[in-house]
Amino acid sequence: MEQFILVFHFVVAVALIGLVLLQQGKGAEAGASFGSGASQTVFGSGGGWNFFSKMTAILATIFFVTSVSLALVAKNSTVIDEALLPELESISNQLQDTDLPVLETTDELPSGAGSDLPEQ
Repeated sequence: MEQFILVFHFVVAVALIGLVLLQQGKGAEAGASFGSGASQTVFGSGGGWNFFSKMTAILATIFFVTSVSLALVAKNSTVIDEALLPELESISNQLQDTDLPVLETTDELPSGAGSDLPEQ
């Protein structure tokens, strides 16, 4: 399921980028430089919601929904994949079989090391 959402998320992202790049800016019409009346309106001559604007809003909504769903799936998934467990166990066994030096811990401070705490 996560792979499907990820692929769908990628496709929506690429489509959203392409759709935004296809759109023209508000002042990009040729008549805007010559003072055309239609370009002086609030939304331009194309109206407030043309096809590209509607599709951009729909794809942006789908993009945010897939983003949130991927975050939820990642939050609820296990950190270690079940297929990697045998390999991790074999590595752990190999490390235990080697003669690596072991650091011993003590509660005492080394000689000459003072404490920052005041003596009582």
